[in-house]
Amino acid sequence: MVTAYPLPEGFTELEVFAIGTALLVEALLGFCLNGLTIISFRKIKELRTPSNLLVLSIALADCGICINAFIAAFSSFLRYWPYGSDGCQIHGFQGFLTALASISSSAAVAWDRYHHYCTRSKMQWSTAVSMMVFAWLFAAFWSVMPLLGWGEYDYEPLRTCCTLDYSKGDRNYITFLFALSIFNFMIPGFIMLTAYQSIHQKFKKSGHYKIPAVIAKTVPTVDAFVYALGNENYRGGIWQFLTGQKIEKAEVDNKTK
Repeated sequence: MVTAYPLPEGFTELEVFAIGTALLVEALLGFCLNGLTIISFRKIKELRTPSNLLVLSIALADCGICINAFIAAFSSFLRYWPYGSDGCQIHGFQGFLTALASISSSAAVAWDRYHHYCTRSKMQWSTAVSMMVFAWLFAAFWSVMPLLGWGEYDYEPLRTCCTLDYSKGDRNYITFLFALSIFNFMIPGFIMLTAYQSIHQKFKKSGHYKIPAVIAKTVPTVDAFVYALGNENYRGGIWQFLTGQKIEKAEVDNKTK
């Protein structure tokens, strides 16, 4: 016999179902699109470049976010968190790790694209690997802090998933959130904003608008469109993986001169 768990306090049946459905749809769509990005990178030799390694880093991080969302969706349909307090801490850490890694990797891609289009310098493998490793280690450092007592992971209001607790107002909370905001949101945001604005100005002067001035989003589905499907060369590689038809590599440099 299946136990009927009560609704979380302050939420209606429709709201709980809608939240679970939204999480499930986003997780499925994001996982499929980013999974396609990862598989294409592995299967298509032409895509295995230093710059695309950073795109791969975003896709890996976003797949992790999708896994986190799958678990949250399942718990929402159950109406409760079935994995206990230890599971809550693991879920919060995993979600925070992949979200921060996605942000750092997005900033790295913006930095690379600025140099590619504005200074005409190409990234080397050693630089790409170093940036990818740094992005994940940097994210891991900040994600493990709440487990060690600086900040805290706790249940979200629906109490069917866990994340960083933003409700506390003590000194521990304030110092962690302040440092987190500077190093994981303001600095990456500044890098992305200035890089894409510089690219926009470069294309504006040359009369070409092939690359839009966009700021990276952390939503997995949006990232897949912006960084993989929105990249002409990467999109060609995905098409080759899906259909077996190899298309000519886009001569982006010629178009932007």
